[in-house]
Amino acid sequence: MAYTLWGLLPVYWHQLKKATAFEILANRGIWALVFCLLLLGARKQLGKTIAIIRTRRTFALLALSSMFLTINWGVYIWAVSVNRVVEASLGYYITPLVTVAAGVLVFRERLRTFQWVAVALAAIGVVVLTVEFGSVPWIALAVSISWSSYGFMKKSLNLGALESLSIETLIALIPCVSYMVFLENQQRAQLGHDSKSTLLLVGAGVVTVVPLLWFNGATTRLPFTITGLLQYITPTIMFLIGTLINHEAMPAGRLIGFAFIWLALTFLGTDLVRSNRTTASALKN
Repeated sequence: MAYTLWGLLPVYWHQLKKATAFEILANRGIWALVFCLLLLGARKQLGKTIAIIRTRRTFALLALSSMFLTINWGVYIWAVSVNRVVEASLGYYITPLVTVAAGVLVFRERLRTFQWVAVALAAIGVVVLTVEFGSVPWIALAVSISWSSYGFMKKSLNLGALESLSIETLIALIPCVSYMVFLENQQRAQLGHDSKSTLLLVGAGVVTVVPLLWFNGATTRLPFTITGLLQYITPTIMFLIGTLINHEAMPAGRLIGFAFIWLALTFLGTDLVRSNRTTASALKN
């Protein structure tokens, strides 16, 4: 459910044609915070969240993760607004491959054979797509790098999804509110302009928080292999929306580039399943 809703979000953002990507981003942050605070109050977790804020190191790291999240949301929403959903989907396809590459370059981790093959195929795919697009697919790279960085920060913090997202959106509250005040003064804001736009902008907070909570609940119940492989539901739905609904161009060269990415993910998924089975077998013995 989480991955499916994330994949369908381009359809939701597309309903807000009158609003700019930055207005959607600002409202997403503001109303996500409001929804988070309501849930924290209902769960009686406000005190725990305040305690996290008082921890300087944790708050500083959350400020950094908030920056990565804002970049990811901003680039993604802008890509949808200019009908480049396919390139955004590419970003989420190559995210696990970027994570693997970061493990080698930053943490000096060693790759297994299938992982090396996956990285090589992905590199070829990105080169092909760069030639096809006529430039580096910066939307895809910005989406994948920002999301991988965000995931790394969240993993190192090891905090609850609701508490951490509440603090991240709280950190971004001042610039979000400031931008909305600016739009209101310029009489360019869609919030309050008509009932449909207002409901959709307020609802942006709900569609942001709900799938995150679903995902957090799923990760505690499912094996890592399953959650890892299911993540490709999101970019696949986005890819189909971009090609079948938005009718974005999909020439042969672009399909070949995506084919290399999909093949790389097949190798990566196979390695993930094999390594999980080996670990499970070792634990049983």
